[in-house]
Amino acid sequence: MGEHNTHGEHATPNPARRVSAAVVPLLGLVAVVAGCVFAWNSATSNVGWFAYAPLSNETFTVNGGAFVSQGTQTGLIVAVLGLLVLAFWAGHRIGRQRSRRGP
Repeated sequence: MGEHNTHGEHATPNPARRVSAAVVPLLGLVAVVAGCVFAWNSATSNVGWFAYAPLSNETFTVNGGAFVSQGTQTGLIVAVLGLLVLAFWAGHRIGRQRSRRGP
């Protein structure tokens, strides 16, 4: 309860808080979907073989040093960031509901 509310009376929520309550999970969900789509479309990368060549005097290196392409890595990072936003939002909402109920 607020300072100026009587028992049983609730303060009206701030309109900006309502908008952020709808926009934050929506942005998180969009980030997850966009990251997954981007990672899925980038998954078709060519995997090459390399061999030991003792007489060539060249060093062979792999771009990124991983079996996953950089596009797929970027898409997965965006998806994970979206999941983190959704987890933070859910924890914030649960914490606010519990604090309203009291101890």
